[in-house]
Amino acid sequence: MRSRILALDFGEKRIGVAVSDSLNIIAQSVGTIERKGIKNDLEKIGGLVKEYGAEKIIVGLPLNMDGTEGKSANRAIDFVSALKKEITVEVEMLDERLTTRQGERIFLEADMSRKNRKKNLDKIAAQLILQSYLDLHSHEKSF
Repeated sequence: MRSRILALDFGEKRIGVAVSDSLNIIAQSVGTIERKGIKNDLEKIGGLVKEYGAEKIIVGLPLNMDGTEGKSANRAIDFVSALKKEITVEVEMLDERLTTRQGERIFLEADMSRKNRKKNLDKIAAQLILQSYLDLHSHEKSF
């Protein structure tokens, strides 16, 4: 059995969280962390790493559509830098440019209200980030 992977969609107010299944095939949303300061955020993430037995964390990197880093990307990079100092597992960043739009499209197709879309977007974005990562690395799986 393989170890699980945790994914984070880092936002100003919330951090979306998703975790892989034990075979690293399917990503599942597990909720959000309401941001209450970096120390609290890191403690909660550390708890999730232990709870799920995660050996890797993937954090979405919100690049601009032209591939450049903007304010959001710089905040995510600073967050990952702090995370790497506190967490003993490997941390990687993954381009998340299209995951938010993909999540919004899913919610629109489900006819979800604007309020519910906003509330659930962080969760689905983390799941989409992780699923993208898992799909990109599926060739590494041995059966």
